[in-house]
Formats: sequence, structure tokens, C-alpha cells
Amino acid sequence: MSFADLHTQRQAKQAKSFVAPTNKTASPQPQNSGRALIEAPAESLYQNLPSSVDIRSSSERGRGLYAKERLKKGRVVLNTKPHIYVLSTKNLQHFCSSCVAPAPEAGLKRCTQCKNLWYCNATCQNSDWALHKKECAAMQRWAAGAPSPDVAIPAEPIRCLGRVLWWKQKKGLDSVWTREIDAMQSHRTSLPPEAAESHTHLAHAVIRYLGLTAPEELVPFGIDSAAGIVDLISRFATNSITLTSPSLTPLGVCVSPPIALINHSCEPNAVVVFPRSAKNPAKQEPDAQVIALRDIAPDEEIFTSYIDTTLPKAQRQAVLSVTYNFSCECTLCSQPPGPDPREALLCPKNCGGTCPFPSEGKDPLTRCSKCKSAVAATDAVLDALRIGQEALQKATSLQFSDLSKAQRLTTNILPILTSAKALPSSHPLLALTRLHQSLLLAAFPPNLTQDALDGLIRASSASTTGLSAVLPPGHPVRALAFAELGKLLAVDEPAPRPESPSTPATFPPSGAARLRLAGETLVRARDELMIGFGEHNDGGEVGREVREMAVRVERELAAWGQGIRNAIEDTPKLKKSGRR
Repeated sequence: MSFADLHTQRQAKQAKSFVAPTNKTASPQPQNSGRALIEAPAESLYQNLPSSVDIRSSSERGRGLYAKERLKKGRVVLNTKPHIYVLSTKNLQHFCSSCVAPAPEAGLKRCTQCKNLWYCNATCQNSDWALHKKECAAMQRWAAGAPSPDVAIPAEPIRCLGRVLWWKQKKGLDSVWTREIDAMQSHRTSLPPEAAESHTHLAHAVIRYLGLTAPEELVPFGIDSAAGIVDLISRFATNSITLTSPSLTPLGVCVSPPIALINHSCEPNAVVVFPRSAKNPAKQEPDAQVIALRDIAPDEEIFTSYIDTTLPKAQRQAVLSVTYNFSCECTLCSQPPGPDPREALLCPKNCGGTCPFPSEGKDPLTRCSKCKSAVAATDAVLDALRIGQEALQKATSLQFSDLSKAQRLTTNILPILTSAKALPSSHPLLALTRLHQSLLLAAFPPNLTQDALDGLIRASSASTTGLSAVLPPGHPVRALAFAELGKLLAVDEPAPRPESPSTPATFPPSGAARLRLAGETLVRARDELMIGFGEHNDGGEVGREVREMAVRVERELAAWGQGIRNAIEDTPKLKKSGRR
């Protein structure tokens, strides 16, 4: 495989921030809150739920989704097209606004009126027209009043809420569709001041987007009071999920009441993905699927994670409190088994044990959990962690505006954290490593060099090592990390190093050894993708790509071996020919 092919695939993705929380093994009955709220009889709603699950209530978590039978890991627990979804502004011209397919080689077709939305073809455009008809006029009206071209297109929360209200009006206020939207959790009565302020701003923007001038004009949308509009905004903020590509690249936002039934755990037994495996994409995509990460027993509650679980506890709890208005009490948060690899150091005596991060309090002393050796330079460790966090935030903010500066930051700070003996899985080292990998790829030279390729492989390997310590086998983020590493190892080397038994082993290896490692890594990635993106889906779009690449690597290895055998067999003949 050429690097150009891999680089082209990767450039099609949007670079990610590894500071902000992302979407979503097992915790026995985590005591935590969720998003579900009993407002309507459940038996009259959610008729498309599969027979393998049902809705139950508990005093601790309210309403949730439970397994009625054993669900094997890799099984599609639930799949549903979101009630409403929109692409982020930066993705509008790169993906179809109806089926969310990426732009084909021939390009997408643009809406000739608003000139903001793009579609695969007339079929997709006609399919979306029932919603886009009013949206199209609203977007033109918004653009006409925008103070600058930068804000000529409303942000995705505004557009998504506009679509919710127009569809409620079209479907009917007593329709099942509307009642499922209205049955989602609202935190109106317990909003913190900062959330109340942001909700108010969003509410004003939505009203302006709809072209309304008086409160009573909201009545046709089922809103007859100020509390009603705050409920709408709160339900969206609490229950919306990220619309992603098959490789988890954020594409936009969506709302799905059936998925909103699922409560949160920092040790989830399921994940939400968009594997893009529908047989009729024009009608069925985007298809949101809940996949079992491990075997789920009958009567066990199904959990996903609303946030990035590679973050340490304090940051996870802060995000959950601000965004979802609850504190998680799952096993990972309440009863962690020993030092959390997200907040730990290697033993100073290298015994194989780990030490919790030192605290900022009066007693910063920390010891190895195995040999009890104390960490001497706790102040230096705390300084390294503080510098690392600051660098992560700075590099993240610069990754699009000043790539070279962001890369210099990550390059300079990573050795400080590793010299402080931070675990590869610890924060902020893991987040900084993943960001560094993304920056290296974005800045890759047009003419591939061996050093640049090897450096990117080492960064990818470090990311995979860290993720493997905090995410379970089959987690989509971990599975994709193995897939990326395998693809990089399979890239043709510009200048392979000569292989010699006397040469010390280095990483990454070269020649046949690298190709064998690529094959092994791709096979492992394939196995994990079959879990995280569904066995029935053949591991999703990425799983199918990895399978094909693994086959190509296997053939290349066979050809390599055959070439060596041919050379060995020809050697005596050549020598004999030389003696004549």
C-alpha cells in the first residue's frame, strides 16, 4: 500500500480534539443517572424497539433499557435512524445532507436556492425536501441578516432544533414521533446559572431562525410558555448525540429518543456507532446502532458512555455535571480497583507496579502499589502534569490555525511527561500522544521519507498502547487505533533498512518483519472491529477495508517468501554456471 493512498483517506477525515469529551466494559449495576424521564406511557411509544430489550424503571436511575435475553458481544442491540440530524457547517459541502454519504468523485449536487446543503443526487434531495423546504427559506432569511459571511449559516444546534420544531408541526403534536421527542429528559428546573444563560441565547437564536416575532407564534409547535422553550433546549442539550462517520469522525449532531433511553456508565457495556452498513443507504442512512461491547446477561441494564472515558475521574465528573446534570457513581468512579491507569506513574524502582499521581495537598507522597517504593520528586511530577495539561489545551487550540506551532508543542512536551514516568494511558500524556499523531499525519511531507514514516508509526503505537490500558477489547476507539497502526505498517517503505542478525532490534522493524507485524496488527484490528462495529455488519465500513488490506498484506508476504525461495534455489545454479 502506498502512503499517498493512506494519506488521502486520512485527509478526508476532520482532525479531532482530544481534550473535549467524545462519545462513549462492564460495570455491575452502576448507580448513576441518565437521560430518561417518564412523561408518557412507554407502551405507546418506541414501538420499533427490538424484542430483545425492554424499558424498565429504577429508583436510582429512572427509566432505562434492559436486556430481555443474553446479548453476545458484537451484537447489534438496537439500530435506528435518528429522528432528526444535521451536519456541522464545515461538513455541509463534503457530505450529503440526506444520507450523510461522503462526496463521490463526481461531486455533490447543491441546493440551488439556499446554496448551503448538498446531496448525492435528486433522490436524496427529494427525500430531504419535506424538511428542507422550510429550512431552505429560513437559511436564506438568516444569511440576509447575518453581520458577516462567517455566521451566514446557523450553527448546527439552531438548525437541528429548527428541524425538530418543523417536523413536530408536520407530524402533529399528538403523533408518536412528537411524544417521543417530548418524553426525553429535561433539566429545566435544576439548570445551573451558566447553563440557563446559554440555553436562553440558543432559544432566542432558534426563534429568530424560525422567523417568529411573538411568543404566541410558538403555539403551533407545541410551545405555549417560556418553560416550554427551555424544555426544548434542555432536551436537546441533554439527549443529542454526535453524528459520526464509520471511523468516528464527528460530522454533526442528531437526536434519537430510543437511544436517549440508555443511561450512562464510565464502564459501558455498549456503544453507539454509525457503521454505514445499510443495504439501502439512500433510505436507511444514517443508521445509528447500539453494539454490545461484551456479553450482556438477561435483565442486565444496557449502558453507554456519554463522554470520553479515557479522561480521569475529576474531568469526567465535571463534564457530566455541567452537560448532563448528574454525578456518575459507576464502579470506575466509586470503587476503582487499584491505581487508575489514567492517573498513574511507573514504579520508581521499575518493579512493574504503578503509583497514583501525587496530590496537590499537604501530603503529596505516593507509593508503588506493588513494592511500596515512594516517588521522591513529587513536585517535578506535578509540574510536568501541569505543563502537559497547558500544552494540550494550547496545541488543541492551534491545531487548525498554526499546525507547525502545535506540533512543536507536542514534540517538546511529550518527553517531559515520559521522563516523569507517566503511564502511556495517563492524562494528559495519552491525549497529547493522540494529538501528536494527528498533527504528524496532517504535516506529513509530500515526498515520503523513512524517518517521517517511522516517527508516525511510533506515535501510532504509543497511542494504541495507551488506549489498550483504559478501553476494553473491541471498543471502537481502540479498534480504530489498531487499524490505523496496521495500515501505517503496511505502507511501502521508502528506504528499508538492511536486515541482519547482528543488528539490534528496533521499532518499527523493516522489511519482511514489518510486513508480518502489519498483517498481525490488521488481523487484531479486524477482530476488535467485529465487536465494536458489529459482527452482523462485518465490522462496518472500516472492518471491511481492514479485511481487504489484511488479505493484500498476506499475498505480499507470500510473494516475498516465494522470491526469497527462488533466489536460494537459483544460487547453486549461478555458482555452478560461474565455474564453467
